[in-house]
Amino acid sequence: MRYAGRLAAVAFVGALSLAACGTDNNTGASGTTAATEAAADSGLSGTINAAGSSAQANAIDQWKKEFQAKNPGVSINYQPSGSGAGIQAFIQGTVALAGSDSALKEDEPAKADARCKTGKAVNIPMVTGPVAVVYNLPGVEGLQLSPKTLGGIFNSKITKWDDPAIKADNPNATLPSTPIQAFHRADESGTSDNFTKFLEATAGWPYEAAKAWPAEAKGQGAKGSDGIASSVKDTEGAISYVEMSYADNSQLQKAKVANGSGEFVELTPESAAKTVETAEVKGTGNDLALSIDYATKTPGAYPIVLVTYEITCEKGLPAEESKLVKSFLTYTASDEGQAALKDLGYAPLSGELLTKVRSTVEAIS
Repeated sequence: MRYAGRLAAVAFVGALSLAACGTDNNTGASGTTAATEAAADSGLSGTINAAGSSAQANAIDQWKKEFQAKNPGVSINYQPSGSGAGIQAFIQGTVALAGSDSALKEDEPAKADARCKTGKAVNIPMVTGPVAVVYNLPGVEGLQLSPKTLGGIFNSKITKWDDPAIKADNPNATLPSTPIQAFHRADESGTSDNFTKFLEATAGWPYEAAKAWPAEAKGQGAKGSDGIASSVKDTEGAISYVEMSYADNSQLQKAKVANGSGEFVELTPESAAKTVETAEVKGTGNDLALSIDYATKTPGAYPIVLVTYEITCEKGLPAEESKLVKSFLTYTASDEGQAALKDLGYAPLSGELLTKVRSTVEAIS
């Protein structure tokens, strides 16, 4: 599988105050029986304050509900403050887990390893979040957009909905001359990082892919995934990028996007999963940073996806912290935990990648 970058993952912010006892939480590669036992350890107690990716906020809410029901002595507080903030909190030692929509990169791995002291930080992919291209154009359903057209729109080169490039993608549509209002994330975001990686790989995007939106591209900023969804919903002529779960929750129009073969593909959990299945693990050892082929030519593959990583120490956390973190991640990687994602607008992990995720979680000590 191909995935880009080194892992940056779900952020758990604040102090972990734990009292853990009982049997060890072993997570077998099969994931089901051992995961259920680990997730329901009556000896676990404590509070996990968490923060990071807003893309996985809906997944965390569901996992938190189910995990706390199995472990009434545990309280999980997750703040969807954004991927960048989550990584910094982990590096600073104020969280045991960080949630990020892109893997650790540049100088982050060394800093994260230093935070772990006796071990290394690992990127653990846990949530596949398809990124929807959402728009607000009454009367125009089933909009189709090629990567090149998207690049022109988000670089402020295509400014009206009846532009010839959009007409070429939609020969049978009646398009209005409404001005395009392109929204991007105002905060540093793994969603922006993945979206600009897609544009860089497929659309001749002239700026470096990054969590921060390039000022030269202009457009309008909105904070967080909630901010993007509400801005598009409230603005006729708007277009943006946001996780599928937020698009569905806000009942936003979603465009079909052309993949590397030129096929316009509707976004579904299944079409996004086809792109994830072509990804490659780039990390070493138990680090599972991935590289995504945004130009995939796999039939029926929707090309814009992100993977949210849970970043923690493979070794180096206090024993009580490690026990609680391992138990929670054992649950999120279980059959039950992954099955819950599909109804929330995410694509569950499967196959070889899921087996590797469970092995990495099992190695936490």
